[in-house]
Amino acid sequence: MPELPEVETVVRTVAPHLTGRRILAAEFTSRFVTPGNRAALARRLEDRTIESVRRRGKFIVVTLDQGVFTIHLGMTGRLLISGKPGEHTYGVFTLEDGVLLYDDPRQFGKIEWNPARVSRLGPEPLEISFDEFRARLKRKARIKPLLLNQAFLAGMGNIYVDESLFAAGIHPLASASRISAARAAKLHQAIRGILSAAIAAGGSSISDYVDAEGRRGWFQVSHQAYGREGEPCVNCGTPIRKIVVGQRGTHYCPKCQNK
Repeated sequence: MPELPEVETVVRTVAPHLTGRRILAAEFTSRFVTPGNRAALARRLEDRTIESVRRRGKFIVVTLDQGVFTIHLGMTGRLLISGKPGEHTYGVFTLEDGVLLYDDPRQFGKIEWNPARVSRLGPEPLEISFDEFRARLKRKARIKPLLLNQAFLAGMGNIYVDESLFAAGIHPLASASRISAARAAKLHQAIRGILSAAIAAGGSSISDYVDAEGRRGWFQVSHQAYGREGEPCVNCGTPIRKIVVGQRGTHYCPKCQNK
């Protein structure tokens, strides 16, 4: 699933092509991607001007001259500013100059009008202060599921939680409330540093992800834990282990990461 760095990269590549443009027409053909009345959504977008495109968590928020709609890429969603509609194109935005396509082979993404769930998202990982981060850790929860909780931090996903916990030397099953101030500071710094580096690299292309211009990201070559099961830890040489935490595959070093 595209996470914060991937969604931020898509926003940065698509925004220059959309901001200030008028939507002449829209067409949606998936009851999964666009639940509810698809024709009504298309009418709401018709003849509206795009004022801004920004990221909130894993959501792409498009503000119009009247109203707001969001795009969530789900597992395999893609926003593309060039090309022709294909077998898995379920959204077509015809602009006064060009076209924007939404492709999604698995149809887990969503295009919605002003969804309430965006307002329930937690703080942005790149904006939250250490004091607030430390205070929010004071709850009875395992650290990995807590970091994946979008009401705790908005935009974190499996890849970057594994990478951040590895960098901070914290076991994914560690109790969040028992993490010391020093270790919390290291985790806070790791999250910010890793997300920033991933954005600079255009995100991680593990399977389907590309940016709005069809380019792959390159941060996957810098992964030190995620996807490296059985490979030697870059710090100590111990094989990276994979377990399931909160129904998510989780990669960590059993020697370097402590509870």
